[in-house]
Amino acid sequence: MIEWLQGVLKHSPEILLFLSLAIGFWIGQFQFGKFQFGGVAGSLLVAVVLSLIGVPVDNGVKAILFALFIYAVGFESGPQFFKSLGPQSIKEILLAVFMAVCGLVTVLVMAKIFHLDKGLAAGLAAGGMTQSAIIGTAGDAISRLDLPLAEIQRLQANVAIGYAVTYIFGSLGAIIVCVNILPKFMGKEIHDDALKAQSERLKGAFELAPGQELAMPEIVGRIYKVKQANGQTIAEIEAKEPSITIERLKRKDQFIDVAPELTLQTDDVILLVGRRANVVSVAEQIGSELQSSQGMEMIMDTSDVILRNSKYLNRTLGDIKANTPAYLKHGIYVLAIKRNDETQPLSDDTVLRQGDVVTVYGTKSDLDRLVKEAGKALPESLKTDWIFHGAGLVVGLVIGLFVIRLGDVPLTLGAGGGALLSGLLFGWIRSRNQVHGNMPLAASQLLKDLGLAGFVAAVGLQSGLQAIQTIKESGLSLFMIGVVVTLVPLLLSMLFARYVLRYDNVAVMAGALSGSRSANPAFGAILDKAGNSIPTVPFAITYALANVFLTLLGPLIVGLA
Repeated sequence: MIEWLQGVLKHSPEILLFLSLAIGFWIGQFQFGKFQFGGVAGSLLVAVVLSLIGVPVDNGVKAILFALFIYAVGFESGPQFFKSLGPQSIKEILLAVFMAVCGLVTVLVMAKIFHLDKGLAAGLAAGGMTQSAIIGTAGDAISRLDLPLAEIQRLQANVAIGYAVTYIFGSLGAIIVCVNILPKFMGKEIHDDALKAQSERLKGAFELAPGQELAMPEIVGRIYKVKQANGQTIAEIEAKEPSITIERLKRKDQFIDVAPELTLQTDDVILLVGRRANVVSVAEQIGSELQSSQGMEMIMDTSDVILRNSKYLNRTLGDIKANTPAYLKHGIYVLAIKRNDETQPLSDDTVLRQGDVVTVYGTKSDLDRLVKEAGKALPESLKTDWIFHGAGLVVGLVIGLFVIRLGDVPLTLGAGGGALLSGLLFGWIRSRNQVHGNMPLAASQLLKDLGLAGFVAAVGLQSGLQAIQTIKESGLSLFMIGVVVTLVPLLLSMLFARYVLRYDNVAVMAGALSGSRSANPAFGAILDKAGNSIPTVPFAITYALANVFLTLLGPLIVGLA
């Protein structure tokens, strides 16, 4: 049966990859008390089981999937990442250093207690801390030892064995600590703290996901039958409150063009649009509200406009509202102002700068007038700009090819680190010039979900069989030592982050903790729990540092074990 399956699947190993995803996400949705594997960990476990069939997935598939995931993560967080660099990043730097030191000490102690040779000790570090680059740096350091060739080859083989046995739990253990243990330790949920941090970053504004809308929208439209406002002009009604406009008028079942000087008559039906508080305030001065009236429906649009007209630059919002002619600002409602992808307060003191993206609401004719006057409307498209993002991925993968040597130690970001750095850079470029580089939220989410879950499934299909066979041959001792190497640095770093570095937000802390261990699957599970990109910035900083610090562990362990 196994031979028949191998014969069928070797021509299409991607079947096992997608089967791991389907079953893994199905398993991942079940909860055991408050514990839940999630789709990423579930896919990893299923892939390990399916690896028993003996049909591996090509390394290129794994590299492509991870590059897509980490690039999309970086692109989403680029603007916030570059803003966060500086003295405020000192906590992330210290956490990454502490994690690397804890990992080194834990491996050396376990090697001493259990009499492990240099190769097994380095393999434990590579697998238990999921830093594959250690295999290369440790193997290179072993090759320089003054030992017989046969002994060097044995030690280098032991690096691979230690890695294979411990890598699976290295990934799974990081998920358990960061997604399950950490929230219980902090007494807070990742999702709740992610929303809290996002609210603080948005300065009270709302960031709605697709399909969501506010129960009490800021801008409303109400229909009124005129009573008290009889004899007043439209301009007089609109002057009663600063953010209301009469968009439509019906008199004796006949629609009349709305003009400022037009006088209202009893029983006229009007459509009043404006900010909710202002509409409610003026309602009693107009007449009775109607639930509906035939023909009074009106479609309103929302548009993002890049501010370019120098006439409106370096002026406060209050100054522009007070000194702009009425015909220009009529029917225009500002919903949000973003600068470098960061929401600015909608206060009269806010100064507008070139390149600010202003989200405005109104009729199509009003918005067209505004765009012509103020700048350029951002094109709305469901298509991803693959000219921009294809170039971004190429740049990232090329960066990953570069190797810098510190003495005999080769340092490289690798494809993952290069794609992350490129994603951050191209995300920042997109925030500066939003005409190019469109990536709809749904497209970004697909890249992250498929990229990460597919990557860990490929790892399970590649390494699972070898790990299971090695455990059968050597018993569970090496595996259990790997469990210690995975958990001890994570738990100590968790305590260090909480009580020394004073991390308070569990979503931010989880991102930093997973990055300092270069735990990509754990980070993906954290993002899934968070529901937004809050954990990404601390992850990006610690992940970049971890790629350097953890890679250095290879030659250090070979020299000290």
